[in-house]
Amino acid sequence: MELKKLPFDFTVCKVRNTGDIDLSAEFCFASKTDEEISLVCKTQDVPADTDAREDGWCAFRIQGMLDFSLTGILSRISSILADNGIGIFAVSTFNTDYILVKKENAGRAAAALSSGGYKIT
Repeated sequence: MELKKLPFDFTVCKVRNTGDIDLSAEFCFASKTDEEISLVCKTQDVPADTDAREDGWCAFRIQGMLDFSLTGILSRISSILADNGIGIFAVSTFNTDYILVKKENAGRAAAALSSGGYKIT
């Protein structure tokens, strides 16, 4: 399986309302519950007014469209990274999954995943 390291800095943040989110941005992962509105986006696209934010993330995208019948993909990746002391923030879309790690862990994450049998591009 191939993972592509995306060449952008990402931020995970909480916003007050959905109107602050630029849905036309290239990467925009928004989720809303009864408790919060979360946003993962390129750091340059973070809304001016956030309740909380954590900068310094990079993302790996699982290449290709994943079938919903596939199981254990995130589990295997997260296990490899956990075994190497690397925390993740995962985001899923209809087509695929994205695994975010702190930028300072990106090299170690790529090496661990590569050793685990993943092709990193």
